[in-house]
Amino acid sequence: MRWRGISHLELSVPDYDNAVTFYDRMFGWLGYKSFWTLDIGYRSTYYMARFPWPHSYVGIQPARTGGKLDHGARATGIHHVALWAKSRREVDAFHREFLRPEGVTVTDPPAEYAVYAPGYYAVFFDDPVSGIHWELAHIPRLPTPRQFLAFRRALRNEAARHPDWSAPPEKLAMRKLPPRSR
Repeated sequence: MRWRGISHLELSVPDYDNAVTFYDRMFGWLGYKSFWTLDIGYRSTYYMARFPWPHSYVGIQPARTGGKLDHGARATGIHHVALWAKSRREVDAFHREFLRPEGVTVTDPPAEYAVYAPGYYAVFFDDPVSGIHWELAHIPRLPTPRQFLAFRRALRNEAARHPDWSAPPEKLAMRKLPPRSR
């Protein structure tokens, strides 16, 4: 079974120097390390939560074309990038101590999103330089009974809004993928 997901994500930004300045502050606040701000045929700065242990990381590089994104337009491309938070307290503190003082546009303040997963808690915001939409989210390893019941209630509410669904949402959500061809 695969135990790692994404290796890395590269984002092209229209104003590289200002974007790196913003991301240095954002990822620094979250405790990430930065590495590789070198030019070896392309220029990129990387951020990793558990450096130097092999783990997914985010890269920022200069865009050759285009401008600031408008995630609300839902154009083709990445809709948003979600980062793991250690706790709900970290989500709240990030909102209070980083996003608000930096004047970052918060599209959805910290809240529980019970329909996503038991105890799912997140804040959504836009990068002020590039317009990339971000999320800082916490999902507890062991949800409380209250969080699990809120999740079940949220799924029932969604099912009531979708009479066209042929089965309960927890069954419809799980899809079987084709195996590797042999």
